[in-house]
Amino acid sequence: MVSDPTKDQAVDETVDKVDDVEEEGEDVPKDGNEASKPKKKRKRKTKARAIAEGRVKEEVKPEPATQSEPPRVGLTKIFVDGVFPEGEICKYLNDNAYRTTSAEKKELERLANENPEETYQNIRRAAEVHRQVRQYAQKTIRPGMSMIEIANLIEDGTRALVEEDTSGKLQSGIGFPTGLSLNHCAAHYTPNSNDTIVLKESDIMKVDIGVHVKGKICDSAFTVHWDRNYDPLIQAVKEATNTGVREAGIDVRVGDIGAAIQEVMESYEVTVPHTDGRVGSTTYPVKAIGNLTGHNIVPYRIHGGKSVPIVKSRDQDKMEEGEYFAIETFGSTGRGRVVESGEVSHYALNPGIENPPLR
Repeated sequence: MVSDPTKDQAVDETVDKVDDVEEEGEDVPKDGNEASKPKKKRKRKTKARAIAEGRVKEEVKPEPATQSEPPRVGLTKIFVDGVFPEGEICKYLNDNAYRTTSAEKKELERLANENPEETYQNIRRAAEVHRQVRQYAQKTIRPGMSMIEIANLIEDGTRALVEEDTSGKLQSGIGFPTGLSLNHCAAHYTPNSNDTIVLKESDIMKVDIGVHVKGKICDSAFTVHWDRNYDPLIQAVKEATNTGVREAGIDVRVGDIGAAIQEVMESYEVTVPHTDGRVGSTTYPVKAIGNLTGHNIVPYRIHGGKSVPIVKSRDQDKMEEGEYFAIETFGSTGRGRVVESGEVSHYALNPGIENPPLR
């Protein structure tokens, strides 16, 4: 007889948990004539029977909730088992391809993440919050809305879905102020309380949303526009970002990632009709903004110290086990450089200073 030890073990464990074992006597013939001393036979009852008899309380699992619109249902009520959706998984490329199947390298990565299962679930929970808030924002944002209205739409959804911790322990919440950067402003603008700007149909707006769960920050952005002449610019940045994600990985030099991003980004051009009364149009090459970069993220700090350039460079820094990066790309029809200007709207604690003086 062939037995399945795995199944036997599963049955035994179930019985032990129920604590439902009976004994009864049975006469067993010996030498065909005599009856031996009665042997004990184990008779197992099922867990279902124990529940029916009221000796074991049935575990009632909560039914998963469904998302509302606008999104206001916390994700732990939807994913009641605590397992959140995986995003896209990219394979390692070229000389690094062996990492995809190497058990040793996978174990090193696991060890670098103190509790990998919890770490990845925290990241995936933040990412799913971002995905649902982003999808609602993309179909809801329209010309005529104020910057404050758009920021509140996004941040109210983020707080609700991530179930923001208001106890002061910072277990979950917004990762950083929502970026709503218009036209020539490349990044890091969010409306202050006195902001009166209204979104126009001719605008290009970069929307940057941050979500965190136990300090694991999801940092991801998208662009909205209504002038179809700028479709190639949007496509250039999307393709450049996807290229950066595919090229990234442990042991990869960040300078090589930047070179790959720039090559894709700058293969595009944009043709825009004149708006000053002249006939015709002007074609602009798309340029990667050389002094903006992606970056690594560490717990509760959005910029961890390492940069990921988006242009070719001699930067020999490598991505390492346990690190966590935001691949960010910025394309422009301008000169490909940014300067700081305008109101300050983003603040962060400086982790290198303890008890700074208030005056």
